[in-house]
Amino acid sequence: MRRELGIAKCGLACCLCSENISCQGCDSGQCPDKEWCENRKCSIEKEHSHCYSCSEECRKGLLSKIKPYGFTLFAKRYGEETLLDCLERNEKNGIVYHRQGIVGDYDEFDDVEKLILFIKEGKR
Repeated sequence: MRRELGIAKCGLACCLCSENISCQGCDSGQCPDKEWCENRKCSIEKEHSHCYSCSEECRKGLLSKIKPYGFTLFAKRYGEETLLDCLERNEKNGIVYHRQGIVGDYDEFDDVEKLILFIKEGKR
């Protein structure tokens, strides 16, 4: 886990991503998706550090997907540090963020509250 990368503006866990090792996160200027990322653009326009800092209920961009939406709701409720703590614990216990590309254990949910509970407890 590269904890220093934290959580992306949209809620994805940059700290656990293995897709682009050279990426240094949303604010680095090196994000490979910075030109098209709707959540990055919106949070910058609204002067929010992350989507979880915004009071609006939103499902645009990557928030239309359950994993970033669930991570964003978790961070809104419990804070980014608690989210990072849970993700780190879960990783140490064998919960996989990415498996065979971009699908992992956090992607196997269709109910956001069950996903949040999974993040919090690390159990199905």
